[in-house]
Amino acid sequence: MSLEWLLDWSWSLDGLRDFIATGIQSFRDCDTSALAASAEANGVQNGFVYCHSPECVRCAHHDGLNQKLYHNLQEYAKRYSWSGMGRIHKGIREQGRYLNSRPSIQKPEVFFLPDLPTMPYFSRDAQKHDVELLERNFQTILCEFETLYKAFSNCSLPQGWKMNSTPSGEWFTFYLVNQGMCVPRNCRRCPRTYRLLGSLRTCIGNNVFGNACISVLSPGTVIAEHYGPTNIRIRCHLGLKTPSNCELVVGGEPQCWAEGRCLLFDDSFLHTAFHEGPPEEGPRVVFMVDLWHPNVAAAERQALDFIFAPGR
Repeated sequence: MSLEWLLDWSWSLDGLRDFIATGIQSFRDCDTSALAASAEANGVQNGFVYCHSPECVRCAHHDGLNQKLYHNLQEYAKRYSWSGMGRIHKGIREQGRYLNSRPSIQKPEVFFLPDLPTMPYFSRDAQKHDVELLERNFQTILCEFETLYKAFSNCSLPQGWKMNSTPSGEWFTFYLVNQGMCVPRNCRRCPRTYRLLGSLRTCIGNNVFGNACISVLSPGTVIAEHYGPTNIRIRCHLGLKTPSNCELVVGGEPQCWAEGRCLLFDDSFLHTAFHEGPPEEGPRVVFMVDLWHPNVAAAERQALDFIFAPGR
């Protein structure tokens, strides 16, 4: 993308939405081949391989993105209100300074909302209703996973599953919601789990920072250290299968999963996960869903859904 193109940009809402949609789709399409090419050409940064696609919002830095987001916020405020927009306004105007000055332990890659309480892990009370609802439905989610997982006996990567790049081992994900967009074929295969998402009060379902998936780590797997895209969410892991010697490390602090229990963390902190348990214990499996950070107000959530809406 050339500087001349950026200068000629018409600062319209539709143009901004197209820009974001293009970048987000490019990020969705970042696959292991792109990551491998990047590793050979550019090496690894903080242990995490970047795709370096010029159109990818998460992996590339666009000099004009903050200004585009600012004009999008202006459009939102004209339609609705400036009330409650102080932090978002401050964050967008000074995004570069915030991201560049963040300590290396927490560096969200796309958007940083200032003045949010910062901690690697959150207590279960942070989103108590949704945590308790997920835990009550543990057996429902587990049963649907086990039905899905039987397909691995017939082929190496069944339909609907994605294999992710890792330094060692195998990491598979089955998305019901991928960056704010429902995956209909997958949702039809997990109908009760999908309906459960609609009962969560704080699930991020309307912007590109929202995901819901089943995440499977095979024995011997290590996920490279990396940062999430934003601090406006907390990531919830409901343990479905938790063998021994499996850990999540966020901001240098280790935690272990437990079956039927939720673990809440801020994935904008540097984090990694690994499964060093014996092969006979099988994979580590969690149901992952992104929830709003409890200190993002309702008016801010509405504005962020507007600014970061998928496919616009």
